[in-house]
Amino acid sequence: MKKKLLFTFIILSLISCNQKEKTADNIIRTNKIVIGQIDSIYSNILDESRKIWIHIPESAKDNSSYKIKYPVLYLLDGPEHFYSVTGIIKQLSTTNGNTVVPEMIIVAIPNTDRSRDLTPTHVDFDFFSGDSIQYSSGGGNKFLDFMEDELIPHIEKTYPASSYRTFVGHSFGGLSVINALVNRQHLFNNYVAIDPSLWWDGQSFLKDANSILSANKFHGKALYVGVANTMDEGMTIKEVRNDTLNKYSSHIRSILKFVNSIDTQNDNGLLFEWKYYNDDDHSSVPLITEYDAFRFLFPWYKFKQGNNWYSLNTQETINLINSHYTNISEKFGYKVIPPERVINLIVNDFMYSKMPKKAYALLNLNIKNYPKSTSAFESLGDYYLSQSDTLNAIKEFKNGLKIGECKTLKEKLKKLENAEANKNQ
Repeated sequence: MKKKLLFTFIILSLISCNQKEKTADNIIRTNKIVIGQIDSIYSNILDESRKIWIHIPESAKDNSSYKIKYPVLYLLDGPEHFYSVTGIIKQLSTTNGNTVVPEMIIVAIPNTDRSRDLTPTHVDFDFFSGDSIQYSSGGGNKFLDFMEDELIPHIEKTYPASSYRTFVGHSFGGLSVINALVNRQHLFNNYVAIDPSLWWDGQSFLKDANSILSANKFHGKALYVGVANTMDEGMTIKEVRNDTLNKYSSHIRSILKFVNSIDTQNDNGLLFEWKYYNDDDHSSVPLITEYDAFRFLFPWYKFKQGNNWYSLNTQETINLINSHYTNISEKFGYKVIPPERVINLIVNDFMYSKMPKKAYALLNLNIKNYPKSTSAFESLGDYYLSQSDTLNAIKEFKNGLKIGECKTLKEKLKKLENAEANKNQ
């Protein structure tokens, strides 16, 4: 039992030895926990410098030699949603062994002139009050030009970013997301519009969007819309749909009109879902929408073992894993190999289920896929140790140290070598 507990502890350490030591040393040295960095780019299109907040997955810092790429999530109103989105993605992609969604690079875009950049058309009068508006508007397509021609190329040149992209926005940001879906559908794979301001410009953009969505195909694209409860107290969804006299109910009516229009279009290829959040208003709805949206967008990402999982032979097991990641590769548009930490979780399961031969085969699959990973050899050494094969454990620990320095691996190797020396005396 002690050997299995030791093996479990090491297998569940899902980051490599070097990364683990660097992360711990960095926290001790700086006394800070850092979830991102600030970059900047000068935009000739917008004629201004734009700051961007970047979150890079921890695993990217230890996989540079494999040229692993990550999906990218572009987030409007960046500082307002950066912390929640990075937290949700981390929780669903790595925490507690989760693989519900992929790890992602997050690009959060702070505003310089929000209403200018996030509205698709120019208006002179406020839709609700009828008064002359005191803010700029109508630069939404120019802002999308900036994203397409300057920001996205910068991200894909500077970071381990793939061309698989998700676009997320709230309120005016949600309006911008819908604008990108109908007018720049080649830019993103997934669109998340959180309580979008589709009342904009007297619903003229809404009418254009519905027309474009009905006339074009959107195969391979996905849209999730979150709808907040912005109705008057006591009003129902059915009532607000017919409340054409109250201008202030136009916000939710516009969204309901939009989602109803998409619901009736079954042949445009768009993967679509929307949800009404009765207990959330316009300000609180982003967090819960983001969580539900990410789960909706990636139902195919998590590896599912199936009912006959334990009855498969070793080769069938490997074939099933490889088939799953072939499907992911087809979705992403580039090759994705099984992540080392995911294989380690499966290995741990097989060890608990007393199937060491399958565990051994998968540990060797990790070494095949990640031949320069210290932790892959460390895990294989731990396997041998759990099988009371000290000599092979020493051999694999040494193979790991040939790749890179690792304090804990050195300590384990020294302990085993001393034990072998004492045994032979």
